[in-house]
Amino acid sequence: MRVVDVAVPVAGAGEVLVKVGAAGVNFADVMQTRGTYDGGPKPPYLAGFEAAGEVVALGENVANVALGDHVIGTGAGAFAEYMVMPANAVVPVPNGWSDEEALGLVLNWATALASLRPLGQLTAGDTVLIHAAAGGVGQAAVRIAKHYGATVIATASASKHDVVRRLGADHVIDYRAADLVAEVRRLTGGRGVDIVLESVGGDTFRQSIEVARRVTGKVVVIGAAAGESSISNWELNFKHPVHVIGQHLTTTIQHAPELFAEVLHELDELIEAGVYPPGRPTVFDLADGPKALAELEARATVGKLALIVRPSGDQ
Repeated sequence: MRVVDVAVPVAGAGEVLVKVGAAGVNFADVMQTRGTYDGGPKPPYLAGFEAAGEVVALGENVANVALGDHVIGTGAGAFAEYMVMPANAVVPVPNGWSDEEALGLVLNWATALASLRPLGQLTAGDTVLIHAAAGGVGQAAVRIAKHYGATVIATASASKHDVVRRLGADHVIDYRAADLVAEVRRLTGGRGVDIVLESVGGDTFRQSIEVARRVTGKVVVIGAAAGESSISNWELNFKHPVHVIGQHLTTTIQHAPELFAEVLHELDELIEAGVYPPGRPTVFDLADGPKALAELEARATVGKLALIVRPSGDQ
């Protein structure tokens, strides 16, 4: 990954051109570099797909956004000075927040909220298992689940347990050292959890299926960081009768816009209630993007990561 000069993109119909103030770094960026992200770009490509910044140009047929608005959204080529976003998928930066503080609103918080509430049907008294709880989505999910009255079991490496506990998690499991299935069963008296927020994949996906409550438990799949895994129809019928729900935010926006709108409205309420505070990401310079991705891949980071984009002459 290196910094190069490219032409400023042009907003097409239904799109806006954004001068990037800050770009979010996500595990999907790591997956794209490894070629494991479904439908991901082929190298060479402009990296990044989440950013916040100022709208500086409008394409045709854009009515919901105005020049000068500060928005947060997704699109191709976020690790740059300018990027194009679909106008129907951008969200205003909350009043009083900086671009940097708004990172995560669409990808992290909307993903967590959509997964737990409309899809997971979270209610007070539920027990929720949240994987990678120290990450961007994980931290949001812990806050949301506790706000709505759930008992939270979280997984994180040992060095991150204090961070997750401060967010409100009731129990934190070191996924590298503990027997996850045995520990969750012990904590739930053998009953299992009502909802699993599953972002890891691989063997962890299989463990998530095992610890979900029989018949009514839900495993909401939002990622596959550790690789592909599967469950058969035979297992769902006889061995693991649980609900398996897939959730990918881009698909949700495209195919369930009414659900996405409900999530955004609820996020406004969470911001107003102080449940969702302004973000405080760990900031890297754009030229240090490779370092940020490497540390994220090594699980050496906590919370949200951001690249601050400066004019190329300042690199």
